[in-house]
Amino acid sequence: MKKILFPTDFSEAATNAFVHALEFAKIVKAELVLLHTFEIPVYDSQFFPENYASIYSSIELAKFEMFKDEIPKLRTIAAERKLDDIVIKHRLMDGDLIYNLRNAVEEDQIDFVIMGTTGASDWTKFFTGSNTNSVISEVKVPVLCVPVDAKYKKVKTIGFTTRYREKDKKVLRRILKIAKKTDAKVKSLYVKTTSTDVSDATIKEWEREFADENVEFLVLPSDEVKETILDFILYKDIDILTTITHKRSFFESIFDSSFSKKITKEVSVPVLVMHED
Repeated sequence: MKKILFPTDFSEAATNAFVHALEFAKIVKAELVLLHTFEIPVYDSQFFPENYASIYSSIELAKFEMFKDEIPKLRTIAAERKLDDIVIKHRLMDGDLIYNLRNAVEEDQIDFVIMGTTGASDWTKFFTGSNTNSVISEVKVPVLCVPVDAKYKKVKTIGFTTRYREKDKKVLRRILKIAKKTDAKVKSLYVKTTSTDVSDATIKEWEREFADENVEFLVLPSDEVKETILDFILYKDIDILTTITHKRSFFESIFDSSFSKKITKEVSVPVLVMHED
């Protein structure tokens, strides 16, 4: 059985993303591993010669009590959506989120990470900030991030951005497998700029190779890549946008603050980030 790691701080964004995590778990037949992390403040022991250990213990206990109180609320959400048969496990870990995320992915053999984002600033941090860029670069499994305004709806159309590289085919096949499980169509977008190096022959070859699959290939000529992706999401009724991590500089240019603001407020779709193999 596949496993989805769901880091949560029990915020509104995380609770919204939890619904997406439940529904995604149903689609790919996975169990959920809930991860809550907290950082214990560092004290100089010379100022706490006797009781600093008990301070640590009291913080840990408070976090455990909060964790214990929040879990039933999530199980209620699962029951309300008739998804209470999905196995939900828990991890409460102290320390850095990225470090614990990476460890949990390795130890639990995680297949996907699903996270909530609260808004444009958080979204920008997710893709380009030091913390979440680490999630993208260090956690070698697909990451689905869900804006707080992206309410769950049945996935009918999955968007896929490609540059028609040979290695993109493998990712597209994985997306098509997911799409089949929810009877979704995949719409593949290539933004053809004036400096493009992709030949018409390559595009035709892809169309022939995937002729038997439920995928539509769109080639849109434009030098405004980000705006074209936004139009693609809006006018092609994209429910989830899938993108591949290329070089960090490319990723940062796509998910800068202005684009982030538009994607969280104007289109509000989850983004599934796939890794290059």
